[in-house]
Amino acid sequence: MHNFSPFLLAATGQSFPLYFTLVYVVGFVAAVSIGLIAFFNSKRPTGWEDAQRPDVIPDLQKREPQD
Repeated sequence: MHNFSPFLLAATGQSFPLYFTLVYVVGFVAAVSIGLIAFFNSKRPTGWEDAQRPDVIPDLQKREPQD
């Protein structure tokens, strides 16, 4: 038997598959990353107008529609 945390064993009653945990962790990291990029490249909400963009956030430029 794998050496998983006792909390997971108590919550599920059996060993929790590692790939389920990895999918959730990778999904969470992706969601936070995409959310940060979207937030720092959008119009800032009240109180955040003067917030500086972190260096790790890419600067996305809006494209103008061509006629």
